[in-house]
Amino acid sequence: MNKLLQSLPLVLAPPLLLPVPLQALADNDVPREELNYVGLLATALNHRSIGGDTKGKAWSNAGTLVIGGHITDLFHAELRAGGGLSEGTVDGELELDIEHFASWYIGLHYPVTDYANVYGQFGFSHIQGEASLTAKGLAREADPEDGSPYADLASKYPDSDFSVSWIIGADVEVLDNAYLVFEGGRLFKDTGTGANTFQFSSGLRYEF
Repeated sequence: MNKLLQSLPLVLAPPLLLPVPLQALADNDVPREELNYVGLLATALNHRSIGGDTKGKAWSNAGTLVIGGHITDLFHAELRAGGGLSEGTVDGELELDIEHFASWYIGLHYPVTDYANVYGQFGFSHIQGEASLTAKGLAREADPEDGSPYADLASKYPDSDFSVSWIIGADVEVLDNAYLVFEGGRLFKDTGTGANTFQFSSGLRYEF
């Protein structure tokens, strides 16, 4: 009987200690509101409604760096910095060069599964760029019987420095705290020329 009583603590020890590591693992789960994140995106820029009469369109490419943090489990704020990688050409006559841009956003994200979220965000962007006539545009403009419809834009775009921006997107967790991101929205609207620049991005975001 004494041997049985002496061995009883050894038998009970594993079940009694089991909740301890489980609780320790739970304590290691960091609330999302305490996490920050960084991301790198490949961005396609779609320029629309270029020129009051022509309504020209063009595509160009950029790279975007994202730095942000979670304010709560549902809300986040972030800064973005981007640089142009290629120029867009409108009707072969006007070349748009987005040199760089900077954006600030506040957003709401909502989990649709344990590993995927949808989100929307609203903010403001500053853009730096220029427009110039191509050889074709210069030739038309030099022709006294012709003229390029984009000649005036070469000196005016972009006419405004700041604009309202918005994004909607989705992310999927592919590794621990690493997300594949897909999103689209408006980067910039130039009030002087009426040109709209929309952004479509994909890439990776890591939370830490």
